Amino acid sequence: MAAARIILADDHAIVRAGIRKVVEEMPGVDVVAEAVDGPTLFLQMDAHQPDGLLIDITMPDFNPIKDIQHVRALYPHLKILVVSAYDDDVYVQGLLGAGVNGYHLKDQPLSDLKLAVERVLAGERWISSPLISKLVTPPRPISNANSLTTRQRDLLHLLHNGLDNLHIAHEMGLSVKTVENHLTRLYKTLNVQSRLEAVNHVNQHPELLGVHGYDAIQSRENTPTGAGRKIAILLVDDNASYLKQLQRTLGKAYPHAVLYEADSLVRAVHLAETLKPLLVFVDVVLGDEDGIRCARRIKNVSPTSRIIMISAYPDREFHRLSLESGALAFLDKKDLDAVTLKHVVDDIVR
Repeated sequence: MAAARIILADDHAIVRAGIRKVVEEMPGVDVVAEAVDGPTLFLQMDAHQPDGLLIDITMPDFNPIKDIQHVRALYPHLKILVVSAYDDDVYVQGLLGAGVNGYHLKDQPLSDLKLAVERVLAGERWISSPLISKLVTPPRPISNANSLTTRQRDLLHLLHNGLDNLHIAHEMGLSVKTVENHLTRLYKTLNVQSRLEAVNHVNQHPELLGVHGYDAIQSRENTPTGAGRKIAILLVDDNASYLKQLQRTLGKAYPHAVLYEADSLVRAVHLAETLKPLLVFVDVVLGDEDGIRCARRIKNVSPTSRIIMISAYPDREFHRLSLESGALAFLDKKDLDAVTLKHVVDDIVR
């Protein structure tokens, strides 16, 4: 049997050397590369396609939750063991929710590290024993998504995208002090204590980011009154202004839908896997990523979701690839008015 190929990622050379020594003593395990920051890690991952990753997620240029989700989306079969000094239970839960297979504390015996590596490579979960008692305490009650205001959802979106208070203030047209006040109220509503806890909470409960169709439109005057099932619809596009436009148009066409947004493949796949939306609109040209590949990944994690590919470039090859990816249809963006969208949703609901 071929040896398991491992990458070590830690910005401290001494720590990295110590872990490498332990791992290389294990039979059937080879360390093929090391990384000291986020960009180096992704380069090494692409070059070596490893079986396992041992990582301290507090490296430079590495966003713990977002980048772990990205790693998991790119390498779904990779075994990830976090080796960290941080023992905060919320932090651990957030990383487990993002897709790591195990969490090991650096202050534990070296024999435990060997066991952790063996268990994770064998496909099992590993949690250092000092963390177990923290993780089995009763969970906080889930916040009611309906209790969030539209502004709080917007704020939560920006928090989840990693913006600091200054950039949030710029995006929302508010002062930094006003943003701080809104954050205080938001944390209280979510029953969390910090920005990190809020982001982790959203990762565990992405339904909080959903916007009802009737909240997406500027005014509820002339809103269609037809009842309709409360269904989840995921919109995937890297153009923020177009996402808002599509959200408003869908809100007019189907005011009882709950709408979710994603601007990347990783975010889209995470929401699809968690929410199992009935309908997904995916832009074929998704920034630097591939919307066709995104559609395939969504189908893998949520086979019952119906996918509609959309594009401002109605190319024949895009149309062919879209249908091959499992999409029901390929639509030109300029044709997506409220009437067309209502027909699309009605057909799928029926």
